[in-house]
Formats: sequence, C-alpha cells, structure tokens
Amino acid sequence: MVAVTSERYGRRRPMMRTMHDILRLANAFCESQALLSAVELDLFGALRDGPATERDLRLRLGLHGRGLPDLLRLLVVLGLLHEDGGRYRNAEVADRHLVGGGPGYAGGALLGVKANLYPLWGELTETLRTGRPRSASDDFAAMLDDPDELRRYTRMMDGTLQPLVPELLKAVDWAAYRSFLDIGGCRGDLAGQLVQAYPHLTGHVFDLPQLEPLFDEHMADQGTTGGVIFHSGDFFADPLPQADVLILGHVLHNWSRDRREQLMRAAFRAVRPGGVLVVHDRMIDAARPTVDNLVTSLVMALVTEEGEEYAIDEVIELAESAGFASASHQPLDDNETLVVCRTSGRS
Repeated sequence: MVAVTSERYGRRRPMMRTMHDILRLANAFCESQALLSAVELDLFGALRDGPATERDLRLRLGLHGRGLPDLLRLLVVLGLLHEDGGRYRNAEVADRHLVGGGPGYAGGALLGVKANLYPLWGELTETLRTGRPRSASDDFAAMLDDPDELRRYTRMMDGTLQPLVPELLKAVDWAAYRSFLDIGGCRGDLAGQLVQAYPHLTGHVFDLPQLEPLFDEHMADQGTTGGVIFHSGDFFADPLPQADVLILGHVLHNWSRDRREQLMRAAFRAVRPGGVLVVHDRMIDAARPTVDNLVTSLVMALVTEEGEEYAIDEVIELAESAGFASASHQPLDDNETLVVCRTSGRS
C-alpha cells in the first residue's frame, strides 16, 4: 500500500446572509476588471519611483481622465494603493507583486487572465449545457504558431507559477539528487531557478517543439544556458528523458483521469531508482473544498476538452497503480497541493 501523510486543508466560502451579499457577489467581476485594467495600463509601475497625483498619472499613462479619480479611489479601498493629500502610492503588496521586474511579479498571470480567461467566463452557461469548452483545441494549435500569442502564453504560465517557486525550491531535498525533468515545463522558468539555487543539478525540460526558441531566449536571459536542456516532444507519444526528480506541475489538470494515469505511468518509467515524482496542482480536497480551487476546475472546463481539478486521493491511487512505493501530500500554499511520489529506496 502507498503510505499517505495528510495535512489539514481549510474550507473557504463567502457568507451569504442578505440580498446585498448576493448582489455583491454578482458584481465582484467589476473589482476584478478594475485590477486588470490597472495592470494593463501599468498604473502600479508608474508609481514605482514614488507618489504621484491624479494629474501626474493621467499624463504619464496617456489617459483621458474620465473615470481615473474613481479608479484610484477604488484601488485605495481595495488595499492596493494608499492616498495622502491627493498623492497616490503603491501599497506594499502592489509594489511586491504588481510592479514589473521583481521576482514576485504577478502581472504576466493577470494579463493572461485579462486576455484569455475573462472573456470565456461569460460563456460558462453554454459549457454547462453542452459540456463543451469555449476555447477549442485548434485555438491552442493556432496560438502555438503565433509568436506574439505564444509569448503572452508563456508569460502567463510563468506568472501563475511564480508565487509557488520559493516553496518548490524547498519541497524536495535537492542536494540528494543530481538531475530533474520538468514535464510540460514551458520556457523553463522553474528549471532555470532550480539550477541557479542548486548549481550541482542538471535540469531538463520536456515540452512542445514550438517552445524551444523561447526556452533558449529565457535561459540566456537567466544566465542558465547549458544548465538546462530542452527536449521537444509529445508526452503521450514520446518517452520521457530519465532523471532523479520528475515534476508534473499544472499538467495533470488538463486531462481526463485515463490520461492522467497514462502520464503517471510514463513518469514512473522515467524516474531513476531512488528518485521521486513531484506533482502539484490546485487539487480538490473533497472533505474541505475551497472556492478558489472549485473556480479553477470550472476554468479547466472552459478551456480544455477534458480537464478538471482532481482529488488528492486520486493522485495517491494513481501513484500506487503506476508502481511508486509511497506518496505523501501537503499544502504548497493556500490553494496548491504538493504530492511527492517515491520509488523504492527512498523513505
């Protein structure tokens, strides 16, 4: 049997007591759009060097001015800006995550939400009626062949992963291993940060061939060229390169259970004896579901043919079926779950 260590997961749901609460929830998208527009305008970047007045911001950002005072006040109420004597400055959280160039920048993910997810949510009703996603598979193929769209996609993937990187750098005893493979590792952002933090590691990324030019460019920017090797292919058709540690992050939720089982078996064949498979996603704890993870599962219904967020217990079962000796799970952050699947020779 697979040994399982469990952790406590919190239940979070909005409190619905009055009609006002219901109307507030129905209009929550307005606050989201205010944030996304501010990021799209680079309003927080315009405050990088210090406070500015409404007029300063209007001129810096090339805005008409109508609506700007209310947007600024709304961002203050939402806790993203501070205002003092008519001068606005970033709140600490905005400086940390909404100003480009820093390690915690979330703007890439937010701009991806604005461009790709925001328009699809209006069609959720149709997906529920038909079971069909609102983003067709040929849309993804077209994106792969469009350099601008592909670059935006990779920035979104990096932005989604970035808050998790500090925990992923601590999730495994990396000193005990010599190599790792990030399956579906996009342009290698996590892989590059891993080899920077642990120079003894040799990194590998496996993804579609269209991503290799962006991978080469990103490795050059990170100064990790040669430290990470790109392998192009289809992980349902081609064998995975072998490594001590394999990573499946934000991959399994794109597929049905049968496909997830296929990937887990492929990973078991590729991990070297004594190695581990690391899986992380916004998994569902059936006993204590969270709003954020259920929303993310609906996103997968909107954008994939068969994807969904899956149960923690499912990964444990698939690990056992694939041949792993043991598995344990723990929170990676408030919404993300980490499962470590061990081969024989590791406790």
